[in-house]
Amino acid sequence: MSVRNPRLLALLPALLALVLAGCAGPDPDQAAPPAAPGQSTVNTSPDQQRIRAQKIDTIAAQLPAAIRDRGTLVVGTDGKGSAPLQFRADDDQTMIGVEVDIAQLVADTLGLRLDLQPTSWENLFLAVESGQYDAGFSNITVTEERKDKYDFATYRVDTLAFEAAKSSPIEHIDKPADVAGRTIAVGAGTNQEQILLRWDAQNKAAGLPPMKIQYYAAPGDRYLSLASGRIELYLGPYPGSAYHVAVKGDTKIVGQLSGGGEIKADIAAMTKKGNGLVGPLNEALNALIKNGEYARVLQRWNLNNEAVATSRINPPGLPRT
Repeated sequence: MSVRNPRLLALLPALLALVLAGCAGPDPDQAAPPAAPGQSTVNTSPDQQRIRAQKIDTIAAQLPAAIRDRGTLVVGTDGKGSAPLQFRADDDQTMIGVEVDIAQLVADTLGLRLDLQPTSWENLFLAVESGQYDAGFSNITVTEERKDKYDFATYRVDTLAFEAAKSSPIEHIDKPADVAGRTIAVGAGTNQEQILLRWDAQNKAAGLPPMKIQYYAAPGDRYLSLASGRIELYLGPYPGSAYHVAVKGDTKIVGQLSGGGEIKADIAAMTKKGNGLVGPLNEALNALIKNGEYARVLQRWNLNNEAVATSRINPPGLPRT
């Protein structure tokens, strides 16, 4: 690779360290380094000392008999990992994160042992639909199309964030005009890409300069480009950006919007439609919200702003495409 930009050359030692670290152990973009002054510390060890909940008999009694008799809640989650949602601890085996913590609280409330099953994103939906997994806890957005096959009990607001380098002069991104002419990274094929494309179309129609959209497969490449000034912004899920801001300290969040763009979007526990589990999941989540254990988990992962006041069953989802 030929690199002529002196600012990029100065960053190469850090990039090399990331590549070498990626050969073994957890993803270096997810592992939390020792905190510098003013930064947050995050426990990424296998010993999570998780917040736990007590069984509530009246809710547990509503479980489908097969699950209650088995004594376990089989939960699928995306094994690829994305901090702080669900990712592997420092031992590169133990799954940790806010999704795991909430699933554990729900299992506790239902008097069940959590049986966590890391899997691929695609298999997660198939396994829940077939009944192999009781539920999915994996940053799953409620959509009208998914409601055809699944029931949902909400537990977080789906939020996106604009992230910029800490030294960037950009302070606020609130509307389409704010990104006109800017170079922005986004994940290919994501809902946030569709939002940017809609905003870009609005800007062009208003006579504003088009944005330049860039795609990166690896978070390390994206953050290197932010640091070097090759891109000005990244639009992605709020939890990942909030985690990076907290543990790395070299970026800042300059704007937030709903995961549905102009439409409110919800993150929910997903179970097979009509299997009788969504009611107990919903009641367990509302009990956890009421007693404060839910808020303590969100606080632990710096996601307070995604809290919901009430868990809802099958709310309006993102529209069909």
